Amino acid sequence: MSESGRPITEEEVHAYVDGRLDEDRGMGVSRYLQAHPEAAARVAAYGEQRQALRAAFEFLAAEPVPPSLDLSRLLEERLMRRPSSRWQLVAAVVAALWLGGIGGWLVGRRPPSGLDALAQEAAASYAVYVADKGRPVELAAEQRGDLVRWLTLRLNRPVVPPDLSAAGYRFLGGRLVATGRGAAALFVYESGAGSRLAVFLRPMGSEQSIPIEAADIGDSDGCIWIDNGVGYIVTGAEPYGQLLELSRQVRQQAQARS
Repeated sequence: MSESGRPITEEEVHAYVDGRLDEDRGMGVSRYLQAHPEAAARVAAYGEQRQALRAAFEFLAAEPVPPSLDLSRLLEERLMRRPSSRWQLVAAVVAALWLGGIGGWLVGRRPPSGLDALAQEAAASYAVYVADKGRPVELAAEQRGDLVRWLTLRLNRPVVPPDLSAAGYRFLGGRLVATGRGAAALFVYESGAGSRLAVFLRPMGSEQSIPIEAADIGDSDGCIWIDNGVGYIVTGAEPYGQLLELSRQVRQQAQARS
């Protein structure tokens, strides 16, 4: 992207969404978006995702830092131990600052990463889209081919919705979801009893693999894992044991296609 000959970077797009650009550059990005509806739609999606994440996890910001992670308390305790050398003192301060960073992350002062970020993104998508009884998906099951091509192109790797019909879940469709770490895919399913299930996935930062583990997604349980650099999370109102079995099916199908 560019405006008046100067390229507009992805970082500037996110800074524009967050309101962190200076006035001149912000106006330049705004003019570009007015002239390019497709880019404007993507930026609008970023804004919606940002608001959804903020709404889903706003309660964390109101919680006090746990005493066990309070920076001043940790530093005081370490200094009271009277390190025997200057280097030990430096190490104590660094340790306290590192632990203080963890405390800041816990109350939303630092952006999460890895599986924690994936879980927050999935939680926001579940709250905004899956719970929408009128239009939970952008492309319905009847448009599966178009959906697969669209998501495969945007995520830059093959993306196919899992088949969970044998477990009693009907595929409703899916959509592209904007996150602070790139495009993600959301697939929505529904049981005969009307219970909704979501499969959320996006490429991660490295080609690692992590086994399935439990994830707490607000009022719902979830299962989260990474396979060959793609992060997955299955979320729903079902008991954890059932979500685990569904997650195993999702993983097996993905591995069979790789």
